[in-house]
Amino acid sequence: MRLAQASTAINSFARANLLFGLLLASLVVAYIPTYLKLAAGPWRTEQEGHGPLIILAAIFLAWQCRHGLKNVTFSPAPKAGWAILLSGLLMMIVGRSQDVPMLEVLSEIPVISGCLILFAGWGVFRVFAFPIAFLFFSAPPPVFLMDAGTVPLKAFISDQVTQVLYTFGYPVAQNGVMIMIGPYQLLVKDACAGMNSIFALSAIGIFYVYAVSTGSRIHNVILLLAILPITIAANFVRVLLLVLLAYYGGVDLVEGIFHEVTGVALFMIALVLLFLLDVGLSACSSLIRKLRSHSPAPKIPVA
Repeated sequence: MRLAQASTAINSFARANLLFGLLLASLVVAYIPTYLKLAAGPWRTEQEGHGPLIILAAIFLAWQCRHGLKNVTFSPAPKAGWAILLSGLLMMIVGRSQDVPMLEVLSEIPVISGCLILFAGWGVFRVFAFPIAFLFFSAPPPVFLMDAGTVPLKAFISDQVTQVLYTFGYPVAQNGVMIMIGPYQLLVKDACAGMNSIFALSAIGIFYVYAVSTGSRIHNVILLLAILPITIAANFVRVLLLVLLAYYGGVDLVEGIFHEVTGVALFMIALVLLFLLDVGLSACSSLIRKLRSHSPAPKIPVA
């Protein structure tokens, strides 16, 4: 009797794993055109080149979350799993047929979530919820949304860079997003101070808070709220460096290797600023705890 039950359990487990393997292989094949399209288009640009790194970061986060499976009971939820999976596949079909890359890429979130819930249950899904949600940053944002935020952001950064250089005595003037310094005219491009960089740096900031920071909830909330001003500050530094490079070395220098170097420096500056803020908040928290521990206890008056 026990042998028969064991045999039945093994067969059920094998069938479930076979079905999961077939479904996973089918989904990989289904998304190959999506990633080939991204590799041939958006991922080749400076604005969207962070896409593959986001996917690698999500895989790394999922690997870190694997230890959470020790305390989770596998309890498949077929109804909910199929509903979420099919809705994700519908998103993929609509996004691909209507040529909406963001919708097509975002469909991988409900597809992966549906597979996990279908074969492992809600408990396992909760373990990997953050890495799956992090894939949101791998999707190319819609052009109209990027344009709506990029134009005022470029104008603001151009104005601030011009004011700083003028304060230090540089022969500089500004017309919208055009900066004139000495004999040169520089157009602040979307890649230098656009919403795409904010989108990518926001992903880096969230990754840092989740994977690196060890502070309290308030500590982490402050870090998250600081991502936007830190990103704007990093963009400001990049544009300032490019303008100074053009002034001292000519426009050709800006269009060459230094433009790419400052693109990498943008992310490094943002990470350094975030790290310094993290260290500063930790130091303040330690100082407050020390002051509280050394403060004398209130004296109770004796009647």
